[in-house]
Amino acid sequence: MLRMTTPERKVKKQAMEFLKAMGAYWFYPVTGGYGKSGVPDIVGCWRGQFFGIECKAGRNKPTALQLKNLKEIQDAGGVALIVNEGNIKQLPEMLEGIEKVPEDHWSNKIDTSDWEQLEFDFGEKDGR
Repeated sequence: MLRMTTPERKVKKQAMEFLKAMGAYWFYPVTGGYGKSGVPDIVGCWRGQFFGIECKAGRNKPTALQLKNLKEIQDAGGVALIVNEGNIKQLPEMLEGIEKVPEDHWSNKIDTSDWEQLEFDFGEKDGR
């Protein structure tokens, strides 16, 4: 099977590589049918700050719905970015500008002290 790599796909791939190298948490949301339309191509978290990245290529511009979602992310205190071939190399710099949220900022921090037990609980038991 021949897979075509679109210019936008190349931008997404570069963004993914930068995010991996930075150690950011991110994913490509799949909205098919039950999700919200217009969600950015990549959403994630860096230094305790939520971000949404819309990837474009060539002369393509975000749709009105995509811009609405990016504005909602900004209005909620997140970071909304639009990247393309012209500015994708600046993505790490754009995200590096996010200040780290202090560790003691969150009162509902997840206790990871028993994660080893959680892994065991979800692993195979009794050879099943």
